Amino acid sequence: MATESPCPNCGLKFNCICSSIPNINVNAHFALLTHENEQHRDTNTGQWLMKSLPHCSIHIWQRKSPCERLMALIEDEKYLPVLLFPSDHSISVEITQTNANQQSRIPLFIILDSTWQEASKMLRKSAWLKEIPLVHLTPKQASVYQLRKNQNDGHLCTLEVGAEVIRELGGNHQADLLIEFLTHYMQVFQADKSGHFYQPN
Repeated sequence: MATESPCPNCGLKFNCICSSIPNINVNAHFALLTHENEQHRDTNTGQWLMKSLPHCSIHIWQRKSPCERLMALIEDEKYLPVLLFPSDHSISVEITQTNANQQSRIPLFIILDSTWQEASKMLRKSAWLKEIPLVHLTPKQASVYQLRKNQNDGHLCTLEVGAEVIRELGGNHQADLLIEFLTHYMQVFQADKSGHFYQPN
């Protein structure tokens, strides 16, 4: 039902999507290190990972100093922190999970929630991030994200990164639920921005 103001939870005015947000539970913590520009982008998908996962937190990136809450997680011995960013020295998610199990620790996946260009800048200008082991993904499918232009082949949005991590941890069904939600949300979002109710094909 249309309202005079957007839904305070999902931000949509004509097509509240809150009831469609999946409830995903995995034995890992996801920490979104969010570029300040992402806070003002309605195309940000990190917000949906936050709403779908009970063990997920958002931390605003600052160039000169790390977020205290994130540093507390990184320094907590019950977690095994890794940073999602491909490089010649990064390891796979499966190895991270194996190492975490061997050490009886919970994987802490730090995701740079930003554009690819901003993520590279965040890593380059944050010396403290360079101390965290890097992890790469091997996506099983191409990105379906269409709300931003000039997306490079092989690049995933934040929600897709989270889904691929969950998939590589063995949660295929849960990952599928996240991608199904993203696909549905993109259609609803475009209808909402056009000022009308979403009509399924």
